[in-house]
Amino acid sequence: MSPVSTLHLRPFFQGFAVVSLIALAGCGLSSSREVAKPEAAAVAAPLSELSSQPVQGALVKRMALPAPMTARLIAQDSTAMAYRSEPREQYANLPDNPVHRVAETPVSTFSVDVDTGSYANVRRFLNEGRLPPDGAVRLEEMVNYFPYGYALPTDGSPFGVTTEVAATPWNPDTQLLRIGIKASDRAVAQLAPANLVFLVDVSGSMDRPEGLPLVKSTLKLLVDQLREQDRVSLVVYAGESRVVFKPTSGRDKAKIRNAIDQLTAGGSTAGASGIELAYQMAREGFIDNGINRILLATDGDFNVGVSDFDSLKQMAVDRRKSGVSLTTLGFGVDNYNEHLMEQLADAGDGNYAYIDNLREARKVLVDQLSSTLAIVARDVKLQVEFNPAQVSEYRLLGYENRALKREDFNNDKVDAGEIGAGHTVTALYEIVPKGKKGWIEPLRYAGEPSASGSSAELAMLRIRYKPAAGGESRLIERPIGNASGKASDDLRFSAAVAAFAQQLKGDGRYTGSMSLSDTAALARSARGDDPFGLRNEFVQLVEMAQALKH
Repeated sequence: MSPVSTLHLRPFFQGFAVVSLIALAGCGLSSSREVAKPEAAAVAAPLSELSSQPVQGALVKRMALPAPMTARLIAQDSTAMAYRSEPREQYANLPDNPVHRVAETPVSTFSVDVDTGSYANVRRFLNEGRLPPDGAVRLEEMVNYFPYGYALPTDGSPFGVTTEVAATPWNPDTQLLRIGIKASDRAVAQLAPANLVFLVDVSGSMDRPEGLPLVKSTLKLLVDQLREQDRVSLVVYAGESRVVFKPTSGRDKAKIRNAIDQLTAGGSTAGASGIELAYQMAREGFIDNGINRILLATDGDFNVGVSDFDSLKQMAVDRRKSGVSLTTLGFGVDNYNEHLMEQLADAGDGNYAYIDNLREARKVLVDQLSSTLAIVARDVKLQVEFNPAQVSEYRLLGYENRALKREDFNNDKVDAGEIGAGHTVTALYEIVPKGKKGWIEPLRYAGEPSASGSSAELAMLRIRYKPAAGGESRLIERPIGNASGKASDDLRFSAAVAAFAQQLKGDGRYTGSMSLSDTAALARSARGDDPFGLRNEFVQLVEMAQALKH
């Protein structure tokens, strides 16, 4: 989808404005006694001058139409414009992770997150000429959108682990600790047979260019990747749900594409019944030791049947026990329920992506198909124990909705994130080395903490995971040395993305005097090898945000 104008209007509405102006001018309204003379000249002004005014405002202000005619024109356009004038997107506004004193809380525990939807959604806002709402910005999903050159596994575990410590670009008294996880990739041909259910929202809210038309193009990209051993079924829902076709071999590509092409949008949104029917189709086509996954394509605007957040999330939790995962693909604008989409994928042991254009669809369902479909490790949890002899304070950047209790780390009944083939996961901690100025005033009566372990260790990293095939969890432990060196391009770039996410939220509590211009310069200098142009695109987005904030 190409960026829209500063009006945030579809071409249809821009065309409506132009046609309306021409028609009104042709009716001789400029000579009406009810049009003031100074404003009459504005009618003949170039239409391009109206581009900075809302359509209704342009009609009223520049042409000074009689009130009855103005009311009629606005009424004619009110239904189509409603979703633009009254956006009702839904986001979870979570507070940033707090700063912790190592003497009091030395252990940090959280579930991994491989979702990337926040970045694409933020990009959509910026390309529309708008700053995103705070809730749309999840730092870890923005950082994890980009690939990094982490070490691959060499010891038989499903992923390799990389750590790095370097100076923080926005605070001279702190350091950034980066933890990177990299799973081995697999070619699509090497994937286990897949049983996929396309679950498509065809309700009226999807009747827009960035809705069902983009969904259809996206799914056809995936159809091109199907093999003979794969099975696909198609379920749609609006006011009610129905099966378009039952599990079908991937060799029948023409049949599958034709069915997708025939989809049309209209009606209310009974999403829960669609999810139930999709799980039924997944069970019907279930492949033992294969990939069994539902791909839900929707704007998340459920309004018929079960529609409350907690019930829908619990439905996904209950159904994941059947061995079927749920991936959510977000589409649409203005009525988009991002909070539900992200949490449904989490509850359904899947991943979440936002599709803002066909290039993003190709990235998720072609370039990274094995990562999207094939799980190499389940319930992956990270725990970092900081050495009080080396670190006085720390804060985890992002992962606010992935926090776990310390005791959850060893509890195999506590759900956590999944890692797909080829996935990279990045976690950043901002730490205060012992003796440096931190965020928290020292306690008057607190004694010096005793250090555990080697004084040369900054922290101990523990990763717990279950094999993809199931079974008891396994533990990886690795000490993190206190040596701080010159930051790699990967760390500097991920730091720039983390700074940008914090700056978009606007409070600047932690990024200090670092400006968006500084962030763009840091990212530009750390682009390194950028074969897909993703890092260069990020620099452009930072520059867009800088212009919008001025």
